Amino acid sequence: MKRAAFVLGAALTVLLLLVALLSLAWTPWPPEQIDMARRLAPASGAHWLGCDQLGRDVLSRLMAGARSAWLVGVVAVGLGLIGGTALGLLAAARRGWVEALILRGADLGYAFPALLLAILLAAALGPGMTIAMVAIGLHAVPSFARLVNGSAKSWWTRDFVLAARVAGRGKVAITLRHVLPQLLPLLIVQGTTSFALAILAEAGLSYLGLGTQPPQASWGRLLAEAQTLMFEAPQLAIAPGVAITLAVLGLNLLGDGLRDRLDPKEQPR
Repeated sequence: MKRAAFVLGAALTVLLLLVALLSLAWTPWPPEQIDMARRLAPASGAHWLGCDQLGRDVLSRLMAGARSAWLVGVVAVGLGLIGGTALGLLAAARRGWVEALILRGADLGYAFPALLLAILLAAALGPGMTIAMVAIGLHAVPSFARLVNGSAKSWWTRDFVLAARVAGRGKVAITLRHVLPQLLPLLIVQGTTSFALAILAEAGLSYLGLGTQPPQASWGRLLAEAQTLMFEAPQLAIAPGVAITLAVLGLNLLGDGLRDRLDPKEQPR
């Protein structure tokens, strides 16, 4: 059962990636092309998922939305991963007041969800995809920092690390050569699940008008544009909703499967 879930998650994630990559070179129709003569056209051979209220091809916009989701996810998770890992490793290596300061800062970061950060940044700099990426990335930093700090501290007590300290290696060298490589499986799993949360957060921010701005396509933006047409053209909301669901489901299943395979505690005895 776990293997089947892992395969399903990997398949959905790869499919999402392939669609995003394909949209860079080709879509059935230009995603921003407006043709009022095709307004709310039903599904057909030319338009597999029909057209929206401006006559734009829904499938093409879904493909472009996948590209936006991947871009935001990669940048936001990368920001959270790099920043959180660096802070977590620093806290584990230095301990004392440095660790206390970093962990209290992480606690403070939990008080500012991605939506609130996006509102603050949008008020100062204006809404946009960059604001969404920064807000989601900053929100992910505390999670990575706490996770890395807790795991790294346990590795600092291992015999091979103590031997390296006795041999005169500095804390930076020990961290990079002995501690960080042991955390890679943990970071891969956390990065995968954080990617799912980033896609969901980006869709929510775009739905509220704080993320990806028109005419650029975003799954959350497609939902926002379809909310007034739920009874007239429900497929306009169903299509991006299904896309978000499949993307988040695939990444979560993939993360669970990777944890089962990479975490020694999860291995069968």
